[in-house]
Amino acid sequence: MVGINLMPDMPQSKYNHYIGRFAPSPSGPLHIGSLITALASFLDARHYNGQWLVRMEDIDPPREEPGAQQMILESLRTHGLTWDGDVLFQSQRLTHYDDILEQLQEATYRCSCARQRLLELRGVYDSHCQKHPVSDAHLMTSTRVALDKLNKNQMASAEHFEDIFQGAQQQNLRTQVGDFILRRKDGLVAYQLAVVVDDMEQGVTHIIRGSDLLSSTPRQQYLQLLLGSTAGALPTYGHIPVATNAIGQKLSKQHKAKGIDDSLAFENLCQALTFLKHSPPDDVCRHRHIDRLLAWAIEHWDRQRIPQAMSFIVD
Repeated sequence: MVGINLMPDMPQSKYNHYIGRFAPSPSGPLHIGSLITALASFLDARHYNGQWLVRMEDIDPPREEPGAQQMILESLRTHGLTWDGDVLFQSQRLTHYDDILEQLQEATYRCSCARQRLLELRGVYDSHCQKHPVSDAHLMTSTRVALDKLNKNQMASAEHFEDIFQGAQQQNLRTQVGDFILRRKDGLVAYQLAVVVDDMEQGVTHIIRGSDLLSSTPRQQYLQLLLGSTAGALPTYGHIPVATNAIGQKLSKQHKAKGIDDSLAFENLCQALTFLKHSPPDDVCRHRHIDRLLAWAIEHWDRQRIPQAMSFIVD
């Protein structure tokens, strides 16, 4: 096992030992689906008297929209979703990710497999380039992490977890995923590495996000253990249903999701709360006051109300 310890020393604060986060990618403005995720994360943190952080996952320039970062932050403020501390921008941490990859050399290898070969593998990498190392030092390659670096008990901790909303989860990384990428062939750091490094270094204890990321959790837990975490220190995960359009597509820029109208912040929040099965009462809605609405939602937040489902059509 690689002996890197990224676990922070937690300072004393006015908060319980709960640190949550919302980590959008600036591929466009907030839409109702991303607002639902932000709201669920915010309410869970505030209900349990925790900190709520915002992190901008801006490490994929080809997918990013100019000005989206500021639009997202302004939408959060307008909707009363205020965060603790400074926003962390992943694009300012690229050298740090490089350093972590350097420290992980013993647990990683170069992969030169072509896209067509990977497609034929149907999403489960077969460790071909670990068994047949790339000899050309100048060849453009991706970097994969090997799945043979943890002992049996550690591997079980990575592959089994209890999701707050979706219940018991299990995924065999070797047969369902295979060795996965930490750096892409184009040189960009992969999501899995950046998110794990930042969650660990920010001391994140609770991750509330969309169910489209549920299958990523065992990979992230594997990396956390590889980077020095213990099974007892892994974050608690909760995956809410994702909002979809009428034909079942997740709301996203790719599927032409419309950005939310900040001038309708109260209505947007009510729609998001209804999706989360926390419809506000008439006396709260009558006053149309965002602070009062959020205060009610924080007080009445109930994890048991969140459906055990992967997706719902948003009205």
